[in-house]
Amino acid sequence: MKKTNYLTQGAIIAALYAVLTIAFAPISYGNIQVRIAEALTILPFFTPAAIPGLFVGCIIANIYGGNGMIDIVFGSLATLTAAYLSYKMPRKWLVPLPPIVINAIVVGFILNYLFQYPLLITMGWVAVGQIIACYGIGYILLLTLEKYRDKIFK
Repeated sequence: MKKTNYLTQGAIIAALYAVLTIAFAPISYGNIQVRIAEALTILPFFTPAAIPGLFVGCIIANIYGGNGMIDIVFGSLATLTAAYLSYKMPRKWLVPLPPIVINAIVVGFILNYLFQYPLLITMGWVAVGQIIACYGIGYILLLTLEKYRDKIFK
């Protein structure tokens, strides 16, 4: 039963991430982006199933995004790394921090490489979008889900 819950949670998280990113495609891709699905990066606080779930969801979203293999591979690996680090955060207010820092760096480099956008400016814009998604939406989601932790994440 535990394995089934883990797989189910991971699959639902992957589907939510992909659907939210694609549904909000106009603001999910590019040098100035607020990927609403990044709010879900707080889910490793509740379940380790979110780690592979976010990774798979990001792969699907990045395939749709059209920036090619570099984004599919490195953008998705950035999400995997950030999800693992979020899972390891010692305090809940730190949970959104890894996706902000890692995506600012990795996605900033990807966009610089693909489109020759200025690196530091691009990293800054990605960080701003991540702060909006991860703290502005995600942290509120974390505080809300925390009230229902035992009912949702068994």
